[in-house]
Amino acid sequence: QVQLVESGGGLAQAGGSLRLSCAASRLTFSSYVMGWFRRAPGKEREFVAAITSSGDNTIYADSVKGRFTISRDNAKNTVYLQMSSLKPEDTAVYYCAADPFAGRTRANPNTYLYWGQGTQVTVSS
Repeated sequence: QVQLVESGGGLAQAGGSLRLSCAASRLTFSSYVMGWFRRAPGKEREFVAAITSSGDNTIYADSVKGRFTISRDNAKNTVYLQMSSLKPEDTAVYYCAADPFAGRTRANPNTYLYWGQGTQVTVSS
């Protein structure tokens, strides 16, 4: 069992910034590929960003590339999502997820075995 807890969500204005955090319970966190996904109201869950276990490679959805940055601190068992230049369409519940077996970043949510409870991000016009 792996427990993931997101924090840092809230309300921001368009053009503003938020920093999301996801803390993992397992000491083996450093071996996991980590990803961020989001679900907007009335829409399906979509991929946002992912990072390799060492942090040496990242991938992003086209919709957030250049605005969001994923990073991790393995000493703290934590992954981050720095969100800048926020847009109203970024409004969603954001989830972090862990893939214990992947050796590369993945955008497919079905490859992630462990999920956090989500944190709400709301961006006003």
